Amino acid sequence: MTYNTRVLSVRCRKDALQELREIRTDPFAVLSLSSKMVYINLKLEGVGCEVADILEQEMRSIGGDAAVAQRAARGAIGSTDVILVGSYNHFRRLIEKVNLQPFGQNGLVDEIEDAIDNFDKDGFVIRSKKAHLDLSQRTHIMGIVNVTPDSFSDGGLFLNPESALSHALKLVDQGADIIDIGGETTRPGSKPVNAQEEIDRVVPLIKGLAPKISVPISIDTYKSIVAERAIEAGAEIINDISALRFDPDMARIAAHYDVPVVLMHIKDTPFDMQQAPHYESLISEIIQYLRESIEIAQKAGIDADKIIIDPGIGFGKSVDEGHNLKIINKLSEFKNLGKPILVGPSRKLFIGKILEVGVNEREEGTAAAVSAAILNGANIVRVHNVDMTRKVVKVIDAIKDVN
Repeated sequence: MTYNTRVLSVRCRKDALQELREIRTDPFAVLSLSSKMVYINLKLEGVGCEVADILEQEMRSIGGDAAVAQRAARGAIGSTDVILVGSYNHFRRLIEKVNLQPFGQNGLVDEIEDAIDNFDKDGFVIRSKKAHLDLSQRTHIMGIVNVTPDSFSDGGLFLNPESALSHALKLVDQGADIIDIGGETTRPGSKPVNAQEEIDRVVPLIKGLAPKISVPISIDTYKSIVAERAIEAGAEIINDISALRFDPDMARIAAHYDVPVVLMHIKDTPFDMQQAPHYESLISEIIQYLRESIEIAQKAGIDADKIIIDPGIGFGKSVDEGHNLKIINKLSEFKNLGKPILVGPSRKLFIGKILEVGVNEREEGTAAAVSAAILNGANIVRVHNVDMTRKVVKVIDAIKDVN
């Protein structure tokens, strides 16, 4: 007799619930069983060896597992990274046990609980004046309009106000959910432009565009004065490549105007970011950078529900070391931060290197990168070619959300 045996692909509790309901499991058992079907591998960095030892013992005592550095058990090092392995149920029981320990009140329980809760979180809604972007329903598209003479892909194409306005309207017609306007190139090796020159480039376009569209405009800038002038002209989102680091007044401006803000990771500055960028632990360092920027944002009074994170594809990432590929591959780890994720792989150099093509021949590669990013957790994709991306997104969303 053949039983048609197979290993189920259960990536989250939603998958578990679907599988249990499909075989008509007792409804009272569904919630309990679904919490046991999904295993999580949680990493804690820099844990003192005594605390690590307790975590290891407690996790194993309830049927989970744990790993620490070999030398930690002998007391030869002061701290160790810890990997905890278990189901939702294991982690809930671990949290109860750790709460009884003195060190549990020093933020460790909160960090573990946040990471577990954020693992499946997807009900993000970004509210601006014009629209409520419900990111739980589908992937959203941010269309790029660079009003610059030297951007790597479309520099000089839309310097004329009429051509820029026409292009932006075209992107909206093609399905853009957000129009991202930038007045300074941040390609590798670029130097900053004067704030007034940036304002002169973007504000007329925003003033002309805002009354004509029903989707929000984001201003791609790291200068607070540019952001303020853009918001006064009709922009509703700040897209800051420095995650509030380059201009100390940017967080105040975002909070004052109560607008959503995109916090992007960058290593160094656009001028020198691609000069042999090095990381000891790529994903860990980017997550920590973004976590600190989220704290900066919230301390300044920015609404926690108006924060979007971006790992910064191509910004201080080595193509030779495969940093951009690893970010896309490990994108789900950024869910730990509990914020919607924006990714901008459009026409980037890493695609050109893989395909051995120039900047104008990277559309298929962009589509592939966008698809992988969505499957790994991206909520918003920032692209030049909105028409193509809309079709890609529609298919990938259908695949991702099928029951």
